[in-house]
Amino acid sequence: MKTYMQRKEDVAREWYVVDATDVTLGRLATKVASVLRGKHKPTYTPHIDGGDYVIVINASKVNLTGDKLDKKIYYDHSRYTGGLRERTAREMKENYPVEMIERAVKGMLPKGRLGRQMYKKLFVYEEGEHPHSAQKPKALNMD
Repeated sequence: MKTYMQRKEDVAREWYVVDATDVTLGRLATKVASVLRGKHKPTYTPHIDGGDYVIVINASKVNLTGDKLDKKIYYDHSRYTGGLRERTAREMKENYPVEMIERAVKGMLPKGRLGRQMYKKLFVYEEGEHPHSAQKPKALNMD
């Protein structure tokens, strides 16, 4: 029996929408990253971007467990001396919920040009509306 290898020309992409209301951030990120990579398909090939498009709505209503709101810290550096910026998860959730979800998902994708290509298929919105209704996205089940 020969191993099936998908070609990038044969990839059939679909659109999915995920409601992040009261969903734990890590569980949401793993599911979304898996769909972006294409691991939910029987035609999964590691070196091909065979994943689907994912729209995440209600990013501001995502959930964090335990003391992560106050103890988890996001770091950014401007590459200048003393340019380290620290923000807690509470600040990120209140002011930058889209960035919080994007960072969680991006960290679970492969590093390099293939991961950057997969990351471009992620769309995160703070509220419940999104401009992708023409693509007729299907609801992605989060269980």
